[in-house]
Amino acid sequence: MLIKLNYGKLIDLMSNFNFDLKYVQHLMTSSQCFELDAIAQGVHVFNCNAFSLRRFWRSRCHPMRWLWCTRWSGSVSLLVGFGLGLSLILSACSGSHQADSFSASPTTSATPAPTQVLRIGHQKFDPLTLVKAKGNLEARLKPLGITAVQWIEFQSGPPMLEALNAGSIDLARTGDAPPVIAQAAGVPLIYVGGSAPKDRSSAVLVRKASPIQTIADLKGKRVALAKSSSAHYLIVRVLESGGLKWEDIRPVYLSPADARSAFEQGSVDAWAIWDPYYAVAQAKAGARVLRDSQGLVANRDFYLANQSFAETHGDLIDALRAETQTVAAWADQHPDQVAALLAPLLKVDQPVLAVVTKRRNYGFEPITPDMVNEQQAIADTFYRLKLIPKPINVARAIGQSAASRP
Repeated sequence: MLIKLNYGKLIDLMSNFNFDLKYVQHLMTSSQCFELDAIAQGVHVFNCNAFSLRRFWRSRCHPMRWLWCTRWSGSVSLLVGFGLGLSLILSACSGSHQADSFSASPTTSATPAPTQVLRIGHQKFDPLTLVKAKGNLEARLKPLGITAVQWIEFQSGPPMLEALNAGSIDLARTGDAPPVIAQAAGVPLIYVGGSAPKDRSSAVLVRKASPIQTIADLKGKRVALAKSSSAHYLIVRVLESGGLKWEDIRPVYLSPADARSAFEQGSVDAWAIWDPYYAVAQAKAGARVLRDSQGLVANRDFYLANQSFAETHGDLIDALRAETQTVAAWADQHPDQVAALLAPLLKVDQPVLAVVTKRRNYGFEPITPDMVNEQQAIADTFYRLKLIPKPINVARAIGQSAASRP
């Protein structure tokens, strides 16, 4: 059963009631209920299997009781009644999650927010998480008229780029695959920067005692991954390197949190994932690396903005880039201090974060021809596999200033 939900409008609704955006997107990306399937025309598409639906309705903390949903065919409509008041739901959910409050004014189209508040989307333990932890960005932005920075954490890139499309955030940092998916869906995004390769920071994992020893052994097996994420492209490349095709495996689309649970319980046979989840699985679950990303994918970070924001707020993008590069230079020289700084914030053991830090970089660099070619290869592969509906030209989403800044 496929259900379409307008994520941007949901965000607007929840912001009217002072809902926490992180929690809303957490629910929307299968940690509590649904599994993200695709992005199309400003609408999130969810794969609602029976298990996730049961778990959703039994949850005491779901705010999504007032949604207009349609099946993918458009032939059946469902209006889910509004239950308890939102204030009561908030009370029931208090203490169940932690995130920065999303309090920007609602928007109904992909337009930039007023520049007094800069809204930045990031993921767990990415370069912007470190920029946030260092706490110096606000001072750099103050002369440019920014009075506050709102940091909004997402589990993966696809819902972050839908929030970008909806005008609910101004800037985003994702892996390599989500911008390709979003561009194919017509999201007016612009690449404003990228990172150096971090090709040791993702892997396909199996349990320590698993009989799977080679890539060929994945044939017919259940492999967990976040659809449309960097892990999606990684597993495609891993399969090709072992002589298998995409059709040879049984993909199970799960968020990182749900995938970890499924992996540890034996509900899936393998897991394609990135750091820090990769390092945590190694340390806590004794996961064995079947194949890491080295030599297969560049696995870069990409920094993105809505087209209209990029055209009118280049100074803010420059300031974020400069601060990120300053933090990246410090991180390269002090990996142990990075782990010590972030461990209490992320609630991840310091030795695990030390491993993660040594497998990645934190840069925010200008877009290069190599980056464009790598992204185009992902786009061509996804089109061949029918993961995107049409071919795209990645170069059309490259901001000229992003490619030319020194």
